[in-house]
Amino acid sequence: MKKSVKQLVKEANSEIETLSVEDALTLLGQEGVTFVDIRDIRELEREGQVPGAVHAPRGMLEFWVDPDSPYHRELFASGDRFVFFCASAWRSALATKAVQDMGLANVCHLEGGFTAWRENDGPIEERKPRNG
Repeated sequence: MKKSVKQLVKEANSEIETLSVEDALTLLGQEGVTFVDIRDIRELEREGQVPGAVHAPRGMLEFWVDPDSPYHRELFASGDRFVFFCASAWRSALATKAVQDMGLANVCHLEGGFTAWRENDGPIEERKPRNG
């Protein structure tokens, strides 16, 4: 193995902006700021979600960001500031680095992820399970 996951995350963190939970809390609900939850849908249903956050599964993120992709989502062309997060900030570090490398501007991720958000009493709402 040439690089471990820990090495990849460390490299990503050296090239991206990381927000503390305290700083992220001040951005929650502000116009022009979108929180992006890249956790698996089962994690959202089990643990809840940040109010107003958009769910963008990690496996689809680059496809949703790329305007030339048939899966492109206009949200990612909005010019918003994007705050990415996962459970513990490993996946979100890699995701933030990937979309930054793709040219998406004004991106960052949440230090400690949803776990730190919950531990710091960030607001959480229930996610209703999917039907079927």
